[in-house]
Amino acid sequence: MKELYEIGIVFRGFVLITYSFRELPVQKEKGPSHDLRGAFISAINSFADSLFNNNSLEYLESGNILFIFKIGEVLSQDSSQNEPVILYGLADNSKRKSDKIVKKFLEKVQPILSLFIHKFNGADFTELNQFENFAEEIPRFFIK
Repeated sequence: MKELYEIGIVFRGFVLITYSFRELPVQKEKGPSHDLRGAFISAINSFADSLFNNNSLEYLESGNILFIFKIGEVLSQDSSQNEPVILYGLADNSKRKSDKIVKKFLEKVQPILSLFIHKFNGADFTELNQFENFAEEIPRFFIK
């Protein structure tokens, strides 16, 4: 996907994994840090879940940037219930093909999210260094 800038995985407002395919365009004002990005993604998805009673938010457009979300559930070691885990993507939407980009993205990332959940279900999510190797697996899902 040539439109893709970045993929990340967010749990409880923290970015666990991020993989950059290319640099985001330079903006005149400083953009949000990765820490704020995780909190924003969790908050906006919690808002949609509360408002619409489901996790149906798939994407947001902001200028030429498309924020795309794929939501799953994972069990943390310190919890007895599954919790949302959000795989997000940042993509170039300058050509205004958001529906096509979103559809293609969601198809490509489903196996990534499934693998992440399978691999880390029941893990201690406070140990962030355990996710570093997983980030290196992401590009192989986009080869073709």
